[in-house]
Amino acid sequence: MSGNGSRNPARFVKETVREVRLVARGWRWGRRPLVPRSAEPYQLPKPQSIFPTAWARKPAANAVRDVVQRAGLRPLLRSTVTPQATGLDVLTRVRTPVLFVANHTSHLDTPLILCSLPDEWRRRTAVAAAADYFFDTWWRATGSAMVFNTFPIERRGGTLSATPGDLLDEGWNVVVYPEGTRSPDGWGGRFRMGAAWLAVEHKVPVVPIGIRGSYAAMPRGRGWPRPGRLPVRVRFGEPIWPGDDESPRVFSPKIRAAVARLLDEDATNWWDATRRAARGETPDPSGPPVASWRRIWAQTAPPVEGRRRGAWK
Repeated sequence: MSGNGSRNPARFVKETVREVRLVARGWRWGRRPLVPRSAEPYQLPKPQSIFPTAWARKPAANAVRDVVQRAGLRPLLRSTVTPQATGLDVLTRVRTPVLFVANHTSHLDTPLILCSLPDEWRRRTAVAAAADYFFDTWWRATGSAMVFNTFPIERRGGTLSATPGDLLDEGWNVVVYPEGTRSPDGWGGRFRMGAAWLAVEHKVPVVPIGIRGSYAAMPRGRGWPRPGRLPVRVRFGEPIWPGDDESPRVFSPKIRAAVARLLDEDATNWWDATRRAARGETPDPSGPPVASWRRIWAQTAPPVEGRRRGAWK
């Protein structure tokens, strides 16, 4: 027994593992071949199929979803986080349909909004969801449409689905996240003009929603909320209507400013946030221009508890 591997089995195993990993990194494992795109033969783009979701808004599906949300989703949410909803009285001053527009930092945002709404509002609310994420497989699409009443919307192709407008015309409330995706660091992103276009085109009011703490409770990349039932706040703001001749380009910044004011109000208090808004000094929800690790670190701190639990009592 003169070989080094025989004298040192641990070293032999270590070197073998290293070589296997080296081969694994170089192997394509079903990925595209290393051929320049210019050398590949031209292929027609595959037509995109739209997952049908009209069945999820039929009376039978609505009844099943109502039971699932009240008896399953709401207790599950309350067992993992400590939600608090405020400002729901604004819904008494507006008639359906409305466009709910919120900042988006976590997969918790949709269940938080739905479970915060009064039952009569929740039953008539649909949610716009990314077609390339929630509707990429049949089982994910079916579950999302059944539990959350989602419908697919294209966020990368530059086109706006006709479905949200059709739902508004049919009397459904629609939840839209103008940022298009979850924030990677918990701070706000650029608002696209889709929500403003829907409000202007269909003459519906926008109810802004500010959500704080969902990133700290379940940041991007986690499949389950962090332990400890961290506090999460959902604050509804006064509805805003687009002017008769107002364009989406002009109306969109007003929506973002309304969401920013709600986040400021929840972080401080109504009086100070109102004074800052009157002076045009509402803090930018996109956060400070500092290193990414500092931005993420700042958003991992949950909101301070101590307020009344409101609709979640």
